Amino acid sequence: MSAQAAQVPELRRLDQAELDAVCARHERLFSAKPGGARAVLAWKDLSGLDLRGVNLADADFTGAVLAYCQMQGVRLDHANLYGADLQGADLRDASLRRADLRGACLRHANLTGTDLFEADLREGSIVSLGSDKGLDIRERYVRADGASGTSLVGAILEGSRLSGIMAIKADFTDAVLKDAKLVRANLKLCALTGANLAGADLSGADLAGADLRDAILVGAKTESWNVSQADMTGAVIDLPTGRTHRATPYKAVLRDHARWCESQGAKGAHGLLDNTDLRSIDSLRGYNLTALSARSAIFYGLDLEAIQLQGAQLDGADLRNCNLRRADLRGAHLVGAKLAGADLREAQLGPLMFEAGRLMVCDLSRASLKGADLRRADLKGAILAGADLSRANFDGALLKQTDITGAETLGATGLAELL
Repeated sequence: MSAQAAQVPELRRLDQAELDAVCARHERLFSAKPGGARAVLAWKDLSGLDLRGVNLADADFTGAVLAYCQMQGVRLDHANLYGADLQGADLRDASLRRADLRGACLRHANLTGTDLFEADLREGSIVSLGSDKGLDIRERYVRADGASGTSLVGAILEGSRLSGIMAIKADFTDAVLKDAKLVRANLKLCALTGANLAGADLSGADLAGADLRDAILVGAKTESWNVSQADMTGAVIDLPTGRTHRATPYKAVLRDHARWCESQGAKGAHGLLDNTDLRSIDSLRGYNLTALSARSAIFYGLDLEAIQLQGAQLDGADLRNCNLRRADLRGAHLVGAKLAGADLREAQLGPLMFEAGRLMVCDLSRASLKGADLRRADLKGAILAGADLSRANFDGALLKQTDITGAETLGATGLAELL
């Protein structure tokens, strides 16, 4: 456990006007205007105050009380929040890149969509000179409860340092924890559904009873971890799941499928790769896989740029983090497909036209497109009913007659014409 020695003062309460003045001087400093000064709010009681959208990058909040503050969209990059009390604070969509949060209390805080890239959330304590001239841990400022009960839905925690953190029952649903350090972390009963833990160090971590459904654990270090009673249904691990490409001679399948496409069904055979784990294939870039059947197949992380999948049956397929830029998915069936984090820039997701004016629409009903990049994609007439579009980017996309009935659009951009 790391500790910071300090002469610990008594907390001084600031009102909103005083805080606004400090923030204004800090902003002037960042704007290189006269009268600016770095915000030093160490040991200040700011509980319940409003910091929404304020730029406080590099500010000092050591030991400060920010409990139940309104901090949506606040910028705290590189800020010092060592030992700060952030319990119950609303930090949705805030930026805390490389912030020092050692020993901070985040109990019941809302960090949905927050950017915590390479932030330091390890344990920490405040110590001070004792009566015998030694160092005393100030129990008042020990933050042993860490992030217990915290909402970190969709938070970006890539490369963050969370070793030893106590985060019992925290909600990390769809959080990005790639390459995060979670050594000996207490993650009992946590919700990690769909979380990206690729390359994370989970050595000695306690995940008893955790919900790891559909989590990505490729390349994760799991020595001595505890996953007793954890639900790992659909989790993507290093070992292949379902039918492997070796069990299914995929090269022959793809070759015969290409002949079937070229001959309009006269030669070759319709490709069937349902429930197949295809991750060992280096690339399918530019392949013609029109009308392929790959329901519930795993494509996770594959390079599928410019692939032709017109009319393909991809219901329930795992296409997370795939490169689908300029892919032709016209008329594809992607009901319930997993496309979180996928690159779909300039992809074609409109209708597939047949003779006599018959159309086959692209069906993405109930698909997960969380954080997907759909800039300049063609989604004319696409069905996205009940889909999760949280934090997806639709800037410049063609959305004429696109159906988003019942879709989750929290944090999504470029959908103004449909809302």
